[in-house]
Amino acid sequence: MGRSRSMKWLACLLAISVCATAALAAEATVPVTKVTAFSSGVAYFEHNGKVTGNADVSLKFKTDGMSDMLKSLVVLDLGDGTVSSVNYSSSEPLTRALKSFGIDISAAPTLGQLLQQVRGAEVAIAAPEKITGKILGVETKTRHIVASDTVIQEELLTLLTPEGMKTIPLESVRSIALTNEKLNSELNKALALLVESRDTDSKSVQLNFVGQGERPVRIGYIAEAPVWKTSYRLVLSDEKKEEATLQGWAIVENTSDYDWESVDLTLVSGRPISFVEDLYTPLYLDRPVVQTERYASLRPRTYEDGIKADKNILALEADAEGGGLGGPMADARGERRKAATSNMLRQNRALAAAPGAPPAAKAMEQLERAAAEVLDRGVSAVATAQAVGELFSYHIKTPVTLPRRKSAMLPIVNQAVKARKISIYNPGTLPTNPLNGVWLINSTPSSLLAGPVTVFEEGTYAGDAQIGNFPPGDKRLLSFAVDLKVTVDPSANTTQHLAAAKIVRGVLTISHRTEFVQAYLVKNKAVAERVVLIEHPFHADRKLIEPAEPLEKTPAFYRFEVKVPAEKTGKFEVKEERTDTQAIGIMPCDIGQLQAYATNGQIPEKVRTALAEAIKRKNALAVAERELNELQQRISNLRREQKDIRDNMAALDRKSQGYERFEKKLLDSETQIETLQKQLDDKREGVTKLRKDLEDYLGQLNVE
Repeated sequence: MGRSRSMKWLACLLAISVCATAALAAEATVPVTKVTAFSSGVAYFEHNGKVTGNADVSLKFKTDGMSDMLKSLVVLDLGDGTVSSVNYSSSEPLTRALKSFGIDISAAPTLGQLLQQVRGAEVAIAAPEKITGKILGVETKTRHIVASDTVIQEELLTLLTPEGMKTIPLESVRSIALTNEKLNSELNKALALLVESRDTDSKSVQLNFVGQGERPVRIGYIAEAPVWKTSYRLVLSDEKKEEATLQGWAIVENTSDYDWESVDLTLVSGRPISFVEDLYTPLYLDRPVVQTERYASLRPRTYEDGIKADKNILALEADAEGGGLGGPMADARGERRKAATSNMLRQNRALAAAPGAPPAAKAMEQLERAAAEVLDRGVSAVATAQAVGELFSYHIKTPVTLPRRKSAMLPIVNQAVKARKISIYNPGTLPTNPLNGVWLINSTPSSLLAGPVTVFEEGTYAGDAQIGNFPPGDKRLLSFAVDLKVTVDPSANTTQHLAAAKIVRGVLTISHRTEFVQAYLVKNKAVAERVVLIEHPFHADRKLIEPAEPLEKTPAFYRFEVKVPAEKTGKFEVKEERTDTQAIGIMPCDIGQLQAYATNGQIPEKVRTALAEAIKRKNALAVAERELNELQQRISNLRREQKDIRDNMAALDRKSQGYERFEKKLLDSETQIETLQKQLDDKREGVTKLRKDLEDYLGQLNVE
């Protein structure tokens, strides 16, 4: 019984949902004809085709790619037609979206509940005879079946027909059709949304073209796409030819929802600025809530009988008193309204001035401009691409056919290039063995994108290498295996000596020169000559002495090329030097350190003589300063003694012998201080003169 009722409910619902689709625009198919894939993780897709009359074109996009579509979609009607609109499903929650339709199916209503929602609507039913009428309601009654002694719930539909009210059990209804086209449309839209919501990974976008006759249309957009990759095969030939065959492949994935059939494919290596902005999620702004003003109603008034009065006075009193429709009360209400309006305008201006909110006038201009463009041909591009940095492309000459969710390898390079075999030694990579490598020159007309290189030699696999972006005519060094037939024994030696010394205006400048000698002992155990490329570390503070010039220089290494005969051992040396300069102020320098420089035989004699004179003067100044300090100390000691004497005198009677004795001692101490103070002044003048003489001497001292 339950299954039978479910099948009837489904049949009725499908019958209800049938609407007049003949009035809708015809569906047109516009296939993908052009794809431009970028190495920055996006691709440009272009659809080209023809439409006839009023036509709809449906495209599918991944849900997380809707923002890219909204940001970049370009739709062109290349004939006399126009693009009327682009419709797509909102990202609102399904329940909320279903509730927005005239018939709410968000709670999966039963047939009775569904009909209850459209009370008053006219329906045509078959039960099994055909009946047309307006729905009065649906009621549920309990019925007892005596034969099976069971109780069932029965739904009864009541219709108002031209013959009167009729009640039909829903169990006997075979089909139901809504005669109201608007309700039919609402139900169809709700069901379509329900079906579409099951596909959570993709969304449908409908493009509406309006026009007459057959005409071409074009649709373009940017979407996220896998980064296309490259891999290479390098086949080395005989060493004497210095040539190799380079074969390059592009790895492309079609992760879209469309099959590529004879697509014009271009692969672009570059880094256009690309970002994702969420344009798909509905955005709501908080608006201020303004309370509606409410006014108390006036109470009815009973007017007493009056007497005649002067008309002019009566008029003046009426103006002065006012009433419910004018006067002060109306003015007050007017002021309140004015204040409320002013407040609302201020709030709106504040919202319009909020970050990210364009001015209203500017927004209206943009809307008017956009509307005009849609009426013309749809949205059109307003920016032109500009090459920035390394930008190059591969255009696949043969149209590409690639089903969706499939990948392909497409040949982009297959030709001979210049290549020379070499052994590459870098002590930081391997301390004793070089690597088998090759000097590779890009003699192709195309730039080569970075990727792995598989090397083949003598008909077999030789190793793997990695290559960076490779412009035409450029040279690259590749290494692919360890060269076990060549060993390298590196050794280093460092020596240092004083290179120069001079004095300029009291500053002693000493230069030390350090010499670095790096030796490479290269042993070739092969039966053929080996060309070894030695990568010697580059130091910015060192100067290359020998050899005078390297073969090449990189930010981190010098490169030297040496040839080692078969089964021989050769030695290669790299000499560098570094000069370290030390500036020493003679005035503040310690005498002991100056003495060491003055007795150093590597320093020129003139400089040593000048240092000896400076040391002599510094010694004299030091002696005078020491004597000055001693005088200051003696005076300080005497003043402390005077303080003690005064403290003792304060405790004694002025007429006592002890007081007289301390008084005499105090006078003697004062005499000594006066004598020492005079000596101190003389000594201070002497120190000042010695210091000035030393400074003048050093200031004029220039010796090399």
